[in-house]
Amino acid sequence: MSTEEYIVRIENASIYQRDNLVLSDVNLKIRPGEFVYVIGKVGTGKSSLIRTLNAELPLMQGDGRVAGYDLAKIKSRDVPFLRRKVGVVFQDFKLLTDRTIFKNFEFILHATGWKEENRIQARIVEVLDSVGMTDSLNKMPHQLSGGEQQRVVIARALLNNPDLILADEPTGNLDPETSDALINLLRRINKEGKTIIMASHDYFILQKYPARTLICENNKVVDFEGELREDVDFESLLDKQE
Repeated sequence: MSTEEYIVRIENASIYQRDNLVLSDVNLKIRPGEFVYVIGKVGTGKSSLIRTLNAELPLMQGDGRVAGYDLAKIKSRDVPFLRRKVGVVFQDFKLLTDRTIFKNFEFILHATGWKEENRIQARIVEVLDSVGMTDSLNKMPHQLSGGEQQRVVIARALLNNPDLILADEPTGNLDPETSDALINLLRRINKEGKTIIMASHDYFILQKYPARTLICENNKVVDFEGELREDVDFESLLDKQE
């Protein structure tokens, strides 16, 4: 079977955070269009796995391909090209606080090679419209609520029309109602053809919107394909929520 049938393929990999082994013997294959959760308690490697898929952490041992790029051999000059195919949604937004949402997005597009101002403006309006946030175009980040900022961050992740969206605890700082709306937005984007890999600690989201689930525990990644299973106590594998 061709490896290109998978948007993510990791084989016999060890994932490190600096010199510390976080995950070992990682084997993972994800097809285009899948929605996959990554769960586990704090410190079990969820974010490290996400950061490795984005080439933020180098793959030190094993083999891996993401969106056609070889993680073990990728050159630093090629990382920006990988990241055009991989959009990232952060828990803490990472918006530039000294400029408007339009200027935030313009900065990203300029950095990824866009040059025509009319195309840049049209694309920014298009992605904000897709998440219902066109009214935020000329607002500063601090003028938006947490949920609004996260919608804007999802729009930012869509700017270069990526094949894969990595969402690292996107509901971590949001109330349940806002979290629910955000997950529905990600699910809609998934149904439109984007692959979504989402790290989460929210058991209620997992229950309400079940999908394939990867569990990070004891330096391993355990893959449960399909919905939550009665023989697995998923809630015990997550941090307690207040």
